Amino acid sequence: MNICFIGGGNMAAALIDGLLHRGADAATLHVVEMRAEARRDLQERFGVAVFERLSAAAVAADVVVLAVKPQQLPGVAAQLRPLLNTQLVVSIAAGVRAADLSRWLGDYPRLARAMPNTPARVGAGMSGLFALPGLSETERQRAETILAAAGGVLWLDDEAQMDAITAVSGSGPAYVFYFLQAMEEGAKALGLDAAHARRLGLETFRGACRLAAQSGEPFAELRAQVTSKGGTTERALQVMETAGVRRHIGEAMAAAAERSRELGDALRTEGDSHAE
Repeated sequence: MNICFIGGGNMAAALIDGLLHRGADAATLHVVEMRAEARRDLQERFGVAVFERLSAAAVAADVVVLAVKPQQLPGVAAQLRPLLNTQLVVSIAAGVRAADLSRWLGDYPRLARAMPNTPARVGAGMSGLFALPGLSETERQRAETILAAAGGVLWLDDEAQMDAITAVSGSGPAYVFYFLQAMEEGAKALGLDAAHARRLGLETFRGACRLAAQSGEPFAELRAQVTSKGGTTERALQVMETAGVRRHIGEAMAAAAERSRELGDALRTEGDSHAE
């Protein structure tokens, strides 16, 4: 499978790294990247072919992965439109809806949209995937293979769910880092040094996630197993419940989903005006 990445930033690099580790030949991967320093880095790290600008030679591939910033996508789509033939197009640009991108590409039908997250940089990402109707099983498999190179993949039947995916796993790493930061600060306030505070938080998260994944038990049951009546954990959880931590997390995720919808609407308007 020959793949052309348009945009050579962190997420594209993570996917390229994952594909190479899974046995892909560097000769089958192309990257279009305007920044000279980024092109040199990609060539040195991965040995892939790099191009400064879009051309027929650059996109002569089975799959074209759009890995540019959302605001850049209308302009990129205008350049890409006359160069498309039978390629599968996979967009990882946040917020840009598949139907809008398809329209900017001249109602191009072979298109899938993905929402990855930053742990893809270490091969532990989680991506939501949505395909336009009529995409063949082979094309769906190609899209999944690319995203799976950097972690797990979840297919969606309804693109509207992509806003929820954005709120849960797209933005989710920030929630985890926020909680880890709070644990680190709390540990230091209790007298632990910075190195110990960081390690204890990280290893506790890592171990708890591993236990949850392997046991398959409901989170509430796993929590109950740690919470002895009248004990330390119960006291800590009472403080969190009184402060409404769980409720606020749900509200925060709802706000993220709403913002995702707003950005999608704004990008549609901006893209349509650019395409006129």
